[in-house]
Amino acid sequence: MKTVYFVTGNMGKVKEAKALGKEFNIEIQQIEYEYPELQSDDLDIIAKYGAECASRALNKAVIVEDAGLFISALREFPGPYSAYVFKTIGNEGILQLMANQKDRRADFKSAVGYCEPGGEAIIFTGTVRGEIAHETRGEHGFGYDPIFLYDDRTFGELGIGGKNKVSHRYKALKKFVEWIGTKDI
Repeated sequence: MKTVYFVTGNMGKVKEAKALGKEFNIEIQQIEYEYPELQSDDLDIIAKYGAECASRALNKAVIVEDAGLFISALREFPGPYSAYVFKTIGNEGILQLMANQKDRRADFKSAVGYCEPGGEAIIFTGTVRGEIAHETRGEHGFGYDPIFLYDDRTFGELGIGGKNKVSHRYKALKKFVEWIGTKDI
């Protein structure tokens, strides 16, 4: 079984990655390390920088993941600043910003960066299209999951099994585990 080191402090992301890794006979191990997060409007650039910094500092082959919620009516806000916005105003703040909006389209995007020591990061991306709900729904997931509608159910209602079959992170991580499964590491 191959082992991949996931640099994150977000246990929700770790649970999702571990579940997917099992399907592909890849063990995902978490490493907590505070690498500097580049400020950019581009998730790919953020993930590339983070993976290269973490790999260099830890001297290991690692993955990092950066994700964002891109809301059409809010000109793609909060985008790559989603974690900060969630900590600041949370789901209720987003729902207030969306209160009078008819256009509720939103995309969840994910960029997974993989880097080996001394190498350049490779990026794997995933996107899922949905809408912003009118209220929070569901007890599962984390972050914006209770307000992100996908086929009339929020990610918070789907649970990890349902979400892991359709999410932006699943799509990006799946591309990565399929690729890494063909490599000798």
